Amino acid sequence: MARKTQTQKITLSASRDIPFDRLTLSQSNVRHVKAGVSIEELAEDIARRTLLASLTVRPVLDETGAETGMFEIPAGGRRYRALELLVKQKRLARNAPVPCIVRTDGLAEEDSLAENVQRAPLHPLDQFRAFQAMRDKGRSEEEIAAAFFVAPAVVKQRLKLAAVAPALLEAYAEEAMTLDQLMAFTVNPDPARQEQVWEALQRHYSKAPHEIRRMLTEGAVRASDKRAQFVGLDAYVEAGGAIMRDLFSQDDGGWLQDAGLLDLMVSEKLAEEAEAVRAEGWKWVEVATEFAYGHSWGMRRLRGEAEPMSAEEVAAHAALRAEMDALEAEHADDSELPAAVDIRLGEIETALEALEARPLRFDPEDRARAGAFVSIDASGWLRVERGYVRPEDEPAPEPDAGAEAGASDTETAGDGIATSEVADDPLSPDATPVEEDEDDGLKPLSDRLVAELTAHRTIALRDAVARDPEVAMLAALHALALRLFHRYGLDSCVEIEPRSALFGAQAPGLGDMPYAQAVEARHAAWAARLPAAPEELWEALTGFDAESRAALFAHCVSLTVNAVHDPYRRRPRALAHGDALAATLGLDMSRAGWTVSTEAYLGRVAKARILEAVREAKGEAAAERIAGLKKPEMAEAAEALLEGSGWLPELLRTAPPLEDDAPEIELVEANDHAVDAEPQNGVAQSDIDGGETAMGYPADAGEDDSVAGRAFAKTAAE
Repeated sequence: MARKTQTQKITLSASRDIPFDRLTLSQSNVRHVKAGVSIEELAEDIARRTLLASLTVRPVLDETGAETGMFEIPAGGRRYRALELLVKQKRLARNAPVPCIVRTDGLAEEDSLAENVQRAPLHPLDQFRAFQAMRDKGRSEEEIAAAFFVAPAVVKQRLKLAAVAPALLEAYAEEAMTLDQLMAFTVNPDPARQEQVWEALQRHYSKAPHEIRRMLTEGAVRASDKRAQFVGLDAYVEAGGAIMRDLFSQDDGGWLQDAGLLDLMVSEKLAEEAEAVRAEGWKWVEVATEFAYGHSWGMRRLRGEAEPMSAEEVAAHAALRAEMDALEAEHADDSELPAAVDIRLGEIETALEALEARPLRFDPEDRARAGAFVSIDASGWLRVERGYVRPEDEPAPEPDAGAEAGASDTETAGDGIATSEVADDPLSPDATPVEEDEDDGLKPLSDRLVAELTAHRTIALRDAVARDPEVAMLAALHALALRLFHRYGLDSCVEIEPRSALFGAQAPGLGDMPYAQAVEARHAAWAARLPAAPEELWEALTGFDAESRAALFAHCVSLTVNAVHDPYRRRPRALAHGDALAATLGLDMSRAGWTVSTEAYLGRVAKARILEAVREAKGEAAAERIAGLKKPEMAEAAEALLEGSGWLPELLRTAPPLEDDAPEIELVEANDHAVDAEPQNGVAQSDIDGGETAMGYPADAGEDDSVAGRAFAKTAAE
């Protein structure tokens, strides 16, 4: 009968308390690189909770091998240093007993290495759950943070991670999900939604954290949205709205979950603001979160008079200006302004801008026929546009002298010359003879004679303008500015009729784009600089320097540009010219501020075009990764891929300018003029110079009595 072998039992190392002053560090400790919790923090933790792990020590032997009563510490050096610090701080007695495990077998280095290698690090999920358990037992976030020497924000992050759906925590524990992905799921606190998104991601081409955040915040409103800024986050929360926050990345204030509540609050606040504006006496007030770009086109805007500063405001303005000048002079030689000075200068600039931005006063009669638009600007501030007069509310324009009498008596002849049906012209073959009465004095000239004389003057005036390009540009500028800044600008004899296009199809957010805002700001600046009365415009323009005229001319011409593809108005040659104009200017819509997005493009085109865009910007591999997605998911994925790429749809691209190899227009000399050899409007220039012309004259080529006409003729003649 076989005898059963007996397994030898393990004997554990002895444990005993050793006075601190009998302990010393060992040179056999393998830990030399500092890592983890600092000695100071560990000392505080021992003071709070006492020593949680015994030191591993070995007896120090003398030359004969006998114990000396001292013990060295091969494993536990950091704990010893923390105890030493407490002794130095008089918080621990020098001979206080320290729990130790006494080892005699093996090597000291083996003890140190084994203790550090065999120690299993704590899984982050266990830490998250431990914090959650402490929170459930009544510990505050600040208390937990103080107990573990971390910032309260860190505790908030850990608690947020512990609150993720259990299924996702298990996926993280099994390494099916990364920590970055788990952090992204904390954006939305709804566990059901988290699990839904995680399930959808299993079929999604990308599981990147930004994609998770996008899916979890779908339908929510960014806190940086102008509607949220207008209402205020505090007011929204007070009304019962919830905000999703991302504790692990920059979220610009988070996401507002209740879009319906936000829109209701925006409507109510805008209505309150509109009532205050309506109380000013305006005939009408239109309210909207955002008006379409060009919403005021066709309306005349009143020129309000700025409210003068009060005596107190004048004194405050002078004091602020003096302080700014003194600070700038004092630090003129400094390479960098002191922080306090820089902050103060910023405060002064803000205060000066507030004082200088004067509210406008309007005549009560003007307010009774005009209105205002109330909306929100791109930054979330209230925008009130006052003083717009609709065409139907305009007072009837006063007719020119003699125009009313001649309106029913004249018609435009085939050659464009105004002729009279009334037989009062002695030169007309159908005229009724008029007996001369010497007692009646001078008789008015007949309409026919007036037309003939002014026709001669008009052609001579054209000739004079053609000889002076500077005055020609001034005259064109005058005609443009009259119609673009004055609704009834009829004070020009130059028949240039600018039309500022009112776009039929309005893109959402067009008015908030940087280029649209630049146009509006430029127009407002010129409107403030030009005179309010149209009859004063010519004199004002003649006083401008060449640079100012050129800038205003460019602005006026820019307002007439229309390169919109309108399906109801076919203009292929005009659109081709728009492309050429863009090429000449080197227009880059990406640099101008347009970016591809689901709302602006990707969500409104076929899947093939979405894939084409990704293929052009990111290559075939990127396009293949999203090819199997449904269109909404494909558009969103493409938007993420195209972000920052500068990709543009074909309609927004600008082709490089063509080579300048076109033949020059042949010029001929006639009467000392350089003119086109080709006829203009069917009439050769030589016919005009020879005095025989078939060119039609303006239908209203009567005597020019306007101030602008006389001033223009005088300037051209000079």
